[in-house]
Amino acid sequence: MTVAGAKRSDRLLKVLSGYQHVLVLTHDNPDPDAIASGWAIVAMVREKTSLPVRFVAGGAIFRAENRRMVELLEPPLELVDQIEVPEGTATVLVDASPQAVNHLLGDASLPTAVIDHHQHEGRRPRVPFCDIRPKVVASATIAAHYLREQHMDPGPALATALTYAIRTDATGLRGFSAADHRAMRWLSLRADHQKLTDIENAPLQPDYYADLLLAMQNTFVYDDAALCFLPRAGGSEIIAEVADLLIRHRDLTRVMVGGVVGGDLLVSVRAKAGSGDASDLVAKSLKGLGHGGGHRQRAGGKVSNIARGERVSEDLQSELRNRWLGVCGVDAQRGSRLVPKREILENL
Repeated sequence: MTVAGAKRSDRLLKVLSGYQHVLVLTHDNPDPDAIASGWAIVAMVREKTSLPVRFVAGGAIFRAENRRMVELLEPPLELVDQIEVPEGTATVLVDASPQAVNHLLGDASLPTAVIDHHQHEGRRPRVPFCDIRPKVVASATIAAHYLREQHMDPGPALATALTYAIRTDATGLRGFSAADHRAMRWLSLRADHQKLTDIENAPLQPDYYADLLLAMQNTFVYDDAALCFLPRAGGSEIIAEVADLLIRHRDLTRVMVGGVVGGDLLVSVRAKAGSGDASDLVAKSLKGLGHGGGHRQRAGGKVSNIARGERVSEDLQSELRNRWLGVCGVDAQRGSRLVPKREILENL
């Protein structure tokens, strides 16, 4: 039974106290927010209970900054191919939705607890503990407030991870909420700002520049909307990174970027404030093909098992192009390249 006025972190710890083990998990190919917020939950469970706790995710970490973050800060994250949940284990899903299939639990069973900042379709999950706050920019904000409620010092490494998570998830969003501001003020006094600088300036592999060039050449503009199908994608991070870059274009208000990773088509959608809801745009574009969701300005989705190679088929490209233009309210038309190849050659 929930006690009125009880701190959310106390309620979470009370729920977990009824189990013998705790498994904290987040979405596949975890980003800074997933890593930092999951790490904070692990730290709280370790300090406030005697329960054994693990932190796991599937997939890999691709983006240079994210790899640098893990290298410098050493979060207690295990990347595994699959998990077994022993009897008596509480599962805490962080920065992900139970309805999604981009985490190791899949849709096979509901977790014990959900901590997230994304907009969720339909009713909230009926689980023993649920803390979903779409108005904050990052799950790390929620986790930081748990630590403050429990009077815990995160230490420099965790504080740095939480700070970087909030910074990166704020990219392209409308702005910080009051809760985000409070979390950042508290964390900034404890973070290692030299390591933050090192993470933000992580060295890039030579292939990154080739991927970026191909992305720019394969981006087509339709009025104020853009669509890009990457010829190759080493991982989900390059898809999101290209979307983040394109939405900064002065004349673009909505962007969809897609690429094939492991036989699935992954897409990232961005929308400037006042230009529509990105989570709604991606959900409508993928309806009947896959699923998607996220925030008003940043969202993503997946169409499963569509290819064996690296490229999206012409038929699927055409279908998604028509759907994207339709949900953006743009008349069907021939797109123009963002960077025509002739311009590249003329400027050599």
